[in-house]
Amino acid sequence: MSTLDSFFQTVQLPSIPDLAHSLIATLNDDDASVADLSDLITRDPAISAKLLRLANSAHYGLPRGVGSIDDAIAMVGMNTVRTLALGACLSGSMPRVAGLDHHAFWKTSMACAGYCEWLAQEVGEDTQMAWLTGMMVRLGELLIAQAEPGMLAEIEKLPLAPGERWQREQRLVGFTEARITAELARRWNFPMEMVRALECCADPLAAQADSRSRLGAIVHLASLLADTPNAGPEQVDALPGDVMAALSLDAEWLRRHFPSNADFIDAS
Repeated sequence: MSTLDSFFQTVQLPSIPDLAHSLIATLNDDDASVADLSDLITRDPAISAKLLRLANSAHYGLPRGVGSIDDAIAMVGMNTVRTLALGACLSGSMPRVAGLDHHAFWKTSMACAGYCEWLAQEVGEDTQMAWLTGMMVRLGELLIAQAEPGMLAEIEKLPLAPGERWQREQRLVGFTEARITAELARRWNFPMEMVRALECCADPLAAQADSRSRLGAIVHLASLLADTPNAGPEQVDALPGDVMAALSLDAEWLRRHFPSNADFIDAS
């Protein structure tokens, strides 16, 4: 594939529900209100039910159960509810791919989202945008499987070291899954901050210093952790020091506060 445009001519763009398009629009609308968001979500009973399940998960440790979308917004916040609803929409809209372990795929995606949220909080970035970007980063692999089904086995061939999937995709397809997801996000009108982060996350320091994306660097580190089965504090030592330095992350702090991926939200 010589260009992303030619790649996208070979795939059918995933269809996401009208609710997702409306929620994406509110990401770019500073005037969106709680009432607007609640009204949008309650129009879709299936997503509403899934969102309430997520809001009641142990991750949030709420003092009482959440029984309505308005309650969810009041207890976990408008941005979190919007992010969870978008995550539920996307995970429910992407096709199952033959030869790809669906459970493992979404488990890794949710782990990446969780690590993104954790790292973003530490460096003062938008945690909900980080969660959603991390959850989306692997969606491009589903399009690779659609365009070139024979390549999937080679991309996923074991052993698969953290970060090696990007290298294989670049060699075989000409683009990483994240670069494809970035174009998908652009076509779906996600905020440009998310698009830029996805474009550069496989190699976040390649861009000029004044055009680098901190969110892209966060997604890079989170993806490496998510690709490590049962990652623990010792995995911090394997993260690229130059990317950590660019975010001013302290390795000792990360080791002390390393989260258990069992606590991450599962929006799949």
